[in-house]
Amino acid sequence: MTATARVPDLVELQRRAAERAAARAGGGDRLRGHIVCDGLVRIFKTEGRTDAVEVVALQGLDLVVDRGELLAIVGASGSGKSTVLNILSGLDVPTAGVARVAGYDLLGMSAKQRLQYRRQVVGFVWQQTGRNLLPYLTARQNVELPMRLARRRASSRRAQELLDMVGVGYCADRRPNQMSGGEQQRCAVAVAVANNPEVLFADEPTGELDEATAAEVFGALRTINAELGVTIVVVTHDENVSSQVRRTVAIRDGRTASEVHRTARLAEDGTHEVVTEEYAVLDRAGRMQLPAAFVNALSLRDRVKLTLEPDHVQVRPGGEQ
Repeated sequence: MTATARVPDLVELQRRAAERAAARAGGGDRLRGHIVCDGLVRIFKTEGRTDAVEVVALQGLDLVVDRGELLAIVGASGSGKSTVLNILSGLDVPTAGVARVAGYDLLGMSAKQRLQYRRQVVGFVWQQTGRNLLPYLTARQNVELPMRLARRRASSRRAQELLDMVGVGYCADRRPNQMSGGEQQRCAVAVAVANNPEVLFADEPTGELDEATAAEVFGALRTINAELGVTIVVVTHDENVSSQVRRTVAIRDGRTASEVHRTARLAEDGTHEVVTEEYAVLDRAGRMQLPAAFVNALSLRDRVKLTLEPDHVQVRPGGEQ
């Protein structure tokens, strides 16, 4: 009689991811700053009937992601979160500021360098399942294709290992139309890491899936993070996804507004428990955005009163002058 395999919890997955990331980096002292955004600006220009209109998508965004981290970015539509993902994945070019991924300066790359960056340094999973896989190839062939494009030796064995890792090894010989949406997305995760990239970006990977299937897809991302040490950044509206990562960054009006940190600690009964804390993000100029729930709860508007205490700052409604 064989024992049932124990499902690793969030604490263990994070520990394993850190160990794999340190091994990839060449030591634990190199784990910081795998992704760095400093004062990142992106302005889009659209041609109107009379003159050009500028739309500011990012207004000086700051963000640092550690090597091997699994991070969720959340925000309302139009907040700038998808723009950040497109810039970091090499699909878009920032207007100003600093954007570095795995030591690559995204502002200073040529078109040829950007293409090589997308093929070898990063992987990407789209929300629409049809954009991730070629319909006329099997799952195994889809995983092998990025290896060939990067002029690496395509390995059927490695492709099968990656499909097994994300839980769809049985789909190896199936084409996308023979798989469910969840199976396609898990295959897409395997395709995205076929070249052993430094970073994996996922844009709403569970957006078209039901809750149970979405959990399977995110489980595949967590497995890849833990087993390969790949840094993963997920843009999502799914609260179930954002609550399963160590850090969730909220973007509002083109800036990082707040962060939620989840840390594990040993409870009195000897089990691990996850403690959740929310922080406002303070930029270099000393500005921060109060969470919308706080603003609404106290009906804050126009101005607020600040009182400096020995160990904290009080924020109160401003009232009338």
